Amino acid sequence: QVQLVESGGGLVQAGGSLRLSCAASGRTFSLSNMGWFRQAPGKEREFVAVISWNRGSTYYQDSVKGRFTISRDNGKNTVYLQMSSLKPEDTAVYYCAADFSPDGRLKMVDGEYDYWGQGTQVTVSS
Repeated sequence: QVQLVESGGGLVQAGGSLRLSCAASGRTFSLSNMGWFRQAPGKEREFVAVISWNRGSTYYQDSVKGRFTISRDNGKNTVYLQMSSLKPEDTAVYYCAADFSPDGRLKMVDGEYDYWGQGTQVTVSS
């Protein structure tokens, strides 16, 4: 079992920055690829970014490329999402997720992740 706890959300003006954190406990964090997803009101949950277990690979949704950076510290069992140049359309509940499948592929479909956090709200005002 893995527990994931997100933090760092809040209210920010357009153009501002936030750093989200996701602290993991339980199963060996360093063996999992980690993803960030978001869900805006009235919309389906969507992929944001993913990082491989060894930090060797990352992948981003097109709309956040160049603005968001995913990183992880396996010593602290934590994955981060640094968000800059925020836009009102980034407003959503942000979730982190852990993928322990042995294939090692970076996944962008929420159904392929094994564990989820409870989410943290990010609101960007115009």
